[in-house]
Amino acid sequence: MNPTRIVLPGGAGLVGQNLVARLKARGYTNLVVLDKHKANLDILRSVHPDVTAVFADLAEPGDWARHFEGADVVVMLQAQIGAPTREPFVRNNIDSTRNVLEVIKRHGIPYTVHISSSVVKSVGEDWYTETKREQEQMVLASGIECVVLRPTLMFGWFDRKHLGWLSRFMQRVPVFPIPGSGRYMRQPLYVGDFCNVIISCIDSRIQGQTFDITGLERIDYIDIIRQIKRVTRARCAIVRIPYSLFYVLLKIYALFSKNPPFTADQLKALTAGDEFEVIDWEGIFAIRATPFAKAMDETFNDPTYSHIALEF
Repeated sequence: MNPTRIVLPGGAGLVGQNLVARLKARGYTNLVVLDKHKANLDILRSVHPDVTAVFADLAEPGDWARHFEGADVVVMLQAQIGAPTREPFVRNNIDSTRNVLEVIKRHGIPYTVHISSSVVKSVGEDWYTETKREQEQMVLASGIECVVLRPTLMFGWFDRKHLGWLSRFMQRVPVFPIPGSGRYMRQPLYVGDFCNVIISCIDSRIQGQTFDITGLERIDYIDIIRQIKRVTRARCAIVRIPYSLFYVLLKIYALFSKNPPFTADQLKALTAGDEFEVIDWEGIFAIRATPFAKAMDETFNDPTYSHIALEF
């Protein structure tokens, strides 16, 4: 057993839920998750009743700070990925980070893993990209002992957005629409591999560096959709529709949904033409990447976790 006290602000989301499962499998027993999404905290409690799960709005100073006392490591996971207005991005990417950094300094926590994003180097411009850039700059300027990881688009167990949402949508419709040609290159990263990178950081305490953690396989969006159809055995037809029509449909959908799973801004990002640098993260962190096809099978067919989906 490993008694290292690890605090995970924003830990009830995709990366946090996967990380908790893998940390426990490695023998870590002193884990604290803070998150403001009650339903997803309840999921974490039901799956891992031995983990301390605390409801906390990190954008507001509060009693949650006491849970950082005695911590050995903080893994900063809190993030707003999608929203129809700018305000949630500022609260959950900027304000929360300012508060967490203050608490880390106050308690003198010796090591932090900050989860940034590949979008900080993106050619796109949207609220998520803007606030993630500012968030990373805040962490680097704070003076804390840390490492910064910039993952690309992730998929895996507990996926409530991205590929998880696409798979559920695919099961409900007879026709699955693809914007334009669908030939938009992606570098998807299996969250299981990314969690192994985080654990390697925790074990080695590597610091003072920023690493781009990019999926090693370049795959077009339409081929990702075909892989989802294969592993889920969905019966829908995959049909290309004009980009402009797809964009308008997303705009209309956003009028009726406070938290749409896929936004017009994300469509722009999908088609922006980004290609992210690939470093030898397998060698740096002494891990082996999971092949994309195998990772997809694990994501959608794992007997323990594949049936659990988080809320938006």
